[in-house]
Amino acid sequence: MRSDSLTVVPPVQNKAGYLDFMGSMTEYPRLAYSMKAVRKAGDQLAKPIQFGRDITVGQYVDALEIFTIANSWRDSHFLPMRSVRFSVGHHMRALRLKGDMASRPKRMASIRRKLRESTTNLDTMNDIGGCRAIMSDIKGVRSLLASMRDKFPHEIHSREFNYIDEPKPDGYRSHHIVFKYRPRDAETEAFEGRRIELQVRTRLQHSWATAVEAVGLFRGQDLKHGKGDQDWLRLFQLMSAEFAHVEQCPVHIGVPDHNDRVRELRDINKRIGATSILEDTKSLTLYSGNFIHPTEKFRYYLLQYGKDHNVIIEPFRTLMLGARKLKEIEQKIELRGIDAKAVLVEVDKVEKLVEMYPNYFGDVSLFVRNLKSICTGKAAMEGGSSEALRKARLWLA
Repeated sequence: MRSDSLTVVPPVQNKAGYLDFMGSMTEYPRLAYSMKAVRKAGDQLAKPIQFGRDITVGQYVDALEIFTIANSWRDSHFLPMRSVRFSVGHHMRALRLKGDMASRPKRMASIRRKLRESTTNLDTMNDIGGCRAIMSDIKGVRSLLASMRDKFPHEIHSREFNYIDEPKPDGYRSHHIVFKYRPRDAETEAFEGRRIELQVRTRLQHSWATAVEAVGLFRGQDLKHGKGDQDWLRLFQLMSAEFAHVEQCPVHIGVPDHNDRVRELRDINKRIGATSILEDTKSLTLYSGNFIHPTEKFRYYLLQYGKDHNVIIEPFRTLMLGARKLKEIEQKIELRGIDAKAVLVEVDKVEKLVEMYPNYFGDVSLFVRNLKSICTGKAAMEGGSSEALRKARLWLA
């Protein structure tokens, strides 16, 4: 059922505000290769690429060309990604919904894994450009989605992926919607049809998803893709059901009822010391607050997570400068086998960086707080990462 409040969304966005947010359209990179070359590069990325001292100069040049074409394709999603982000933010503001937004181009390592493990091709991948809206509660999620379906400047592509009402077996819950970019004028026709994925989720759902990634990063296990310690995977599955219970949403079929879930969570927590490990994940992840510049406003940040749990944060004034550095680091990771993860993100305010990407900072505050509450017989509580906000405020002081 539609809420009457949805009618307050203006049918046309403020052009001046849009242009101010987007900047010069000519600065955004266009695809420098043919779509045939993109598809061919995608086919090569899905296969093992030989590196090391034994390869010939020709093989090294070929590998560089594959990554150069893939990077050009990814870069051509920057303008559509930012346009979708602005439009979603427009709906949030018009509806006066509480929430935050962030966006990122997909990591090359994630692109390669998806090409290997699915039937998708590089030129048809939905989430090379990704936006995320974190809403205060489930009502905000549903209101935002209904509003965008009613009126949005870009085409909703194919079917939506409603993992909130139909959770994944591992417990993942979020609503994914894919847009196909519609150009506003002749200047942006080169980007027509680029696919941008938007994830809309609550703070509870976000705390679950990022806790899975944070623990996986810390323990060196790919928990996000169902690989790793079975106790941890089961704990996250049960916690997801508890969060769904609080939000009055469906739980995954086969998950035990509330009382049995709590008993099992207590048992797992006691057996593996989950709360202690989660707290260690936070305390042993090292990063400096020197990326915060009170007198300068940066929107783009390159995050590098090393195997020693050190996080390096580098701010950039423009998306293109950050993308250039990301390409450089990813080439070292892919071609030299460096054990690190790198991601380029955009946030509205620097204080939101840790809150929107807590997995890279080991910040599992909300998740561990709720795990403790549930294990003591209390219900999970919605809320933001107060510790992240406290730290950010201290750095800005």
